[in-house]
Amino acid sequence: MNVNKVMLVGRLTRDPEVRTTNSGQTVTSISMATNRFWKDKNGQRQDQTEFHNVVLWGRLGEIAGQYLTKGQEAFIEGRLQTRKYTAKDGTEKRFTEIVAENMQLGSRPQRADGSAPSGSYNRPASVQPVRPVAAPAPVEEEIPTINLDEEPDEVKIEDVPF
Repeated sequence: MNVNKVMLVGRLTRDPEVRTTNSGQTVTSISMATNRFWKDKNGQRQDQTEFHNVVLWGRLGEIAGQYLTKGQEAFIEGRLQTRKYTAKDGTEKRFTEIVAENMQLGSRPQRADGSAPSGSYNRPASVQPVRPVAAPAPVEEEIPTINLDEEPDEVKIEDVPF
């Protein structure tokens, strides 16, 4: 049995880059950072940051381009893929990226005072909900999120919402 599965929860290090292929397919590239924390044998807190390149195709890429912003948390599920190309100097280069198959939006970036930066989340006019004037606005369900920056030691498995 073979398994190629990646699951990441991290923050975007830059805004999504949306492109269209010659055949009209949408492809979006994002970069994410994940952190790992532990205590060394002297009891000192240590951390390590990893950076990941993620590619989202089709409608998933369109959604990422519309709603994700730099600093926002996201959950990405997908697979590893290694590609190779020939550089200008003639050497063969290889790089590994994550091809996303599923995505969940996380909490938006926040300032130190807890407020969202202005313009950090602008819903495009093309996806504004249309509601009748007389109809009451629906009550939005609050979706629990895990803020990795506020976790003191480790994420407890009972806190993971999926």
